[in-house]
Amino acid sequence: MQTQILGLVTPLMALFFAATFVVFWRVGRLKRHVLGFGIAYALSAVGFLITHFSPGDAVYVFHATQLFYALGSIVLLASVCERAGKPLHLPSMAVVYVITALTMGLAVSFSNDVGPRLVIVNMGYGVMFAMGVTTLLSARRRDAFDIAIIAIMAFQTADFLVRPSLTLLFERSIPAEVYRDSIYYSLIGLVLGVKGVTTGMVLIGAAIAEWTAALRENSERDPLSGLRNRGSFEQSIRALLSRAQTEGRPLSLVVADIDHFKQVNDIWGHQAGDQAISNIGRLIDEMIREGDTAGRIGGEEFCIAIWNCENDPALRLAERIRLAFMDIQHSGLSEDIRLTASFGVATAREGESYEKLFARADTALYMAKSNGRNRVENAGERRREEAVPDQEAKPVELNRAAAG
Repeated sequence: MQTQILGLVTPLMALFFAATFVVFWRVGRLKRHVLGFGIAYALSAVGFLITHFSPGDAVYVFHATQLFYALGSIVLLASVCERAGKPLHLPSMAVVYVITALTMGLAVSFSNDVGPRLVIVNMGYGVMFAMGVTTLLSARRRDAFDIAIIAIMAFQTADFLVRPSLTLLFERSIPAEVYRDSIYYSLIGLVLGVKGVTTGMVLIGAAIAEWTAALRENSERDPLSGLRNRGSFEQSIRALLSRAQTEGRPLSLVVADIDHFKQVNDIWGHQAGDQAISNIGRLIDEMIREGDTAGRIGGEEFCIAIWNCENDPALRLAERIRLAFMDIQHSGLSEDIRLTASFGVATAREGESYEKLFARADTALYMAKSNGRNRVENAGERRREEAVPDQEAKPVELNRAAAG
């Protein structure tokens, strides 16, 4: 009876961690890799329960448990790799599983000894985890939790590759019918429990850190556009300017403003105006790179800080955003109405402060407004990009009477 109760500790622990990760994912609205952690622990718990409640000499036990353990391992590795920004090569994982399953099937057919089966399946898990560690090591991100996860996955790899062989040196033959009474079975329960708790605590710590970062990020976001609010953006670009000057890299600033925005609110209402702000915010976020930053600094005014970017590429980015915004159909507006935006671009000079950089970009934006709107102006070269008229789209100001 005591053995039966102790045998339930590991699967119950796995189910606890599974539930914890699901709650974190749901309540914290975290990314799907956190849900993946929960699914991995749930699959492992099923494998533990099959081993615990099935007859020790049943032929299907090793195949069933290997399936769920392997799925749990693959989901766990795929999740930690996705968290690090590197996809796991799943076809290779499938190949390892198939080879392991076929080899174990031969071992089951030819011998009642559990020992070879244990070595085969654990070698398979070891290879899987080694592939996962290799993928993690190729990722760029390296915070404290990244290092901890790599270390714990490397420990898992070493354990799977070394432990079965060492254990079988002391217990050379394990008949299937006495597997539950073997030294190996007692040892594996302890080892899996320790590994499960250690891995779970590291992953919970990582999930809490992501949750905290998400809360902080949300507090720095403008809820309507989804971009940074003014304070957060200015703090970010000041840091980028300092870094650019230290490293000798270019930094460009784009200032954008939706044309005739007051007319949008007056004619179609503030909901239509809010939708336009949301649309251009989403568009900007999709078109900038990970190292860039963008914010809403006023009612209909936006800024984009473009890292390690010379003046000409910044102009081309502003032009792409301008053209893309012209193509958007905004809900709440007439179907034939397309909004436009004007842009000013400036590239930071040596030792230039954010205030001076912004003033030059804002002056270029004013030039764009003065020269007919729906265009990009360059503060560096006073370059004037002629707007491309849209034959189907009608400027807001020309349709006010019709809309009224």
